[in-house]
Amino acid sequence: MEVRSEGLPVRCEKVGSGTTPVIARTRLQVWFIRVCSSILLWTGLVQLVAVGELWQPRFFTNITNKITQNTPFPLQVQVHAQPPPPPPPLLRARNYTSNGYLKVSCNGGLNQMRAAICDMVTVARLLNLTLVVPELDKTSFWADPSNFEDIFNVKHFIDSLRDEVRIVRRVPKRFNRKYGYKIFKMPPVSWSDEKYYLQQILPLFGNLKVLHFNKTDARLANNISLNLQELRCRVNFQALKFTPQIESLGYKLVRILQESGPFVALHLRYEMDMLAFSGCTHGCTKDESEELKALRYAYPWWREKEIVSEERRLQGLCPLTPEETALVLQALGFDKETQIYIAAGEIYGSERRLAALRAAFPRIVRKEMLLDPVELQQFQNHSSQMAALDFMVSIASNTFIPTYYGNMAKVVEGHRRYLGFKRTILLDRKRLVELLDLHQNGTLPWIEFAVAVQAAHEKRIGQPMRRRVIADKPKEEDYFYANPQECLCERTNCDDLLGPSNSSSYRENEHTIPSKN
Repeated sequence: MEVRSEGLPVRCEKVGSGTTPVIARTRLQVWFIRVCSSILLWTGLVQLVAVGELWQPRFFTNITNKITQNTPFPLQVQVHAQPPPPPPPLLRARNYTSNGYLKVSCNGGLNQMRAAICDMVTVARLLNLTLVVPELDKTSFWADPSNFEDIFNVKHFIDSLRDEVRIVRRVPKRFNRKYGYKIFKMPPVSWSDEKYYLQQILPLFGNLKVLHFNKTDARLANNISLNLQELRCRVNFQALKFTPQIESLGYKLVRILQESGPFVALHLRYEMDMLAFSGCTHGCTKDESEELKALRYAYPWWREKEIVSEERRLQGLCPLTPEETALVLQALGFDKETQIYIAAGEIYGSERRLAALRAAFPRIVRKEMLLDPVELQQFQNHSSQMAALDFMVSIASNTFIPTYYGNMAKVVEGHRRYLGFKRTILLDRKRLVELLDLHQNGTLPWIEFAVAVQAAHEKRIGQPMRRRVIADKPKEEDYFYANPQECLCERTNCDDLLGPSNSSSYRENEHTIPSKN
């Protein structure tokens, strides 16, 4: 029997003793299929999004962002930094037949090695050699286990100089000792110019495939051809970049300091190695003096002869003590509000020797005070990497003051000249020792002491000036890396900036070296 109810056909079937209406199966099946299909569709979409986030997250992130823009309640959306700009295109590699491989082992601290690297790139270019990425000093007092790639960005170093010099990471295997090849080692003569390398070193490659310079400090003269000087500058200011890890932390240090106002970077060279090397013990106890002497004798390449500390001090050959530095800074006009960053390692005598300086300048800070210990942990026991951080801060400081004119002071001075002659106060230690002794024995009143100190440094603030050239005495000339004048200005404008040049300031000769066939 069929009954109609509200326009819907209902079929009644007899069940037992009566009849029960049953809704048409076709309509129920349609709704059931729709519901199930919707559930499956949304489940599949959720699964697709989850898989897609792993496969190509940017595509789905864009979709999600469009959806969340219309959401009526706020969402915590993670903001991603802009992707770094693409690297600049590689320079066209210089096409030349190499005369051989030059392997070098740099000696000394970070800044001495930095200058040596610049010199060795220049020598390789002069002689048409292939340079092996330099080895860094691991045997001196500092005993730093860092390799080149731990301090400098080695890929940038190689790529940025490919139009001048071919640089490889290691000597080819065929020249290894296990293949029976013995590499000839030698130290080149100090302060040598192009003539030495052309006449004495280049002929060695007639029989040798590889030459190893086992010392590289000050092995190239201060004054050489202009094109080679420009290459030295290019290596120093462009090719030698620190690793991203060092740069990141160095920039953070600078940012923290700048947020507190202008700051002075004080290279307080009153560290154990400096005092032992120089034999300077002014202000030290008897036990400390003996300890420093024993350290000097323990290293054969340091001076083993007897050194009279006070004589060296009067000659201006000792770093200023922290106590002397406090008086000099006050005389120069710095007050208690001056923010001072100590760019140095562990001060000999620790806080006891820093007491007078800290009393005069309470806003003294060090990297260990500004950074979390975890951030510095990766650089612990790596003195050259720690020195790289101090180097970055010193370059960025409003004023840089070294208490000893060593390698770091000179290289930082040159960088600050290159950046626009930033203020660098180069202390006249010989004159200061005279004034300090007169003031401390009561002979020279404070006002007269301060006036004399300021007068002595009016022309020692890193202003433009020409490098001093002394014929036949290259060691006594002004250091190239402290004042790389050839790279500070256009050649047509150098006379306006630095003043008239003398005939020996520049060597214009170009050298073309034949390649080995």
